[in-house]
Amino acid sequence: MTRPDWHGGEHLPADRGFIAAANHMTNVDPLTFAHYLYDHGFAPKILAKSSLFSVPVLGPVLRVTGQIPVYRNTAQAGDSLRAAVDAVAAGECVAVFPEGTLTRDPDLWPMVGKTGVARLALTTRAPVIPIAQWGAQHLLGQYAKVLKPLPRKRVTVVAGPPVDLDDLYGRPLDTATLREATERVMAAITLLLQDVRGGSAPAVRFDPRRAAARTGDTLRADDDALVGPASPEPEPEPAPASPAPASPALDAAATSPEDATPGEPDGAPPAADHDTPAPGQGAA
Repeated sequence: MTRPDWHGGEHLPADRGFIAAANHMTNVDPLTFAHYLYDHGFAPKILAKSSLFSVPVLGPVLRVTGQIPVYRNTAQAGDSLRAAVDAVAAGECVAVFPEGTLTRDPDLWPMVGKTGVARLALTTRAPVIPIAQWGAQHLLGQYAKVLKPLPRKRVTVVAGPPVDLDDLYGRPLDTATLREATERVMAAITLLLQDVRGGSAPAVRFDPRRAAARTGDTLRADDDALVGPASPEPEPEPAPASPAPASPALDAAATSPEDATPGEPDGAPPAADHDTPAPGQGAA
């Protein structure tokens, strides 16, 4: 159904566990993400929403292959982080979508990330490999239910060098540190995606909660799981997305008050899931 266009495999570490972090545009791109990693010799442990483990056929496959369930809004939320940490320590590739759900950016650029990927990275000190993918949305539109396999779609997936987080190791895992690490990961993914699709990403990353506040819409459940409840104190204005210079080539814990989800004391990594349209968005 696709014509794979893979690049950057030399950046995937073969000698230690690592975190593969990708953008998320459609419900089919977890498959293209996994396909890319499998083709480079890695059987990824993908963080998937717990309800998917009850889906006929898919659920047993997820369990047999050792994928990691994410229990949103429950006391079990921290289990997925601990499982991810253990997998990295055992030398596995843990695959995550830092945005925690499908991007809400109207042009499919990466939106604000959930700080869980930062906690996983800073806890394990494992390399975070940014991965950009483009083309899977032509196989299955962002909120579409029917695949469009013909003609075969070109799907480009590109890995970049590890995100530099060395200066953040040893610092307290407070809001500022987690946000800084998260933005570095999202900036690296965005830089790769700019090279793949062309054009420039927005100067300020799309934030679903701020967008909902401006329009008066209500966040859907998964958006609230992504950005968390409103902070008890006024939030600072979002920092512009890190600038994307020319490229040389081409679900973890919620820990801040702004990022935490009720019922997730330890947080839960962002998970691949099957989404429904956000307010005002329809099926492709």
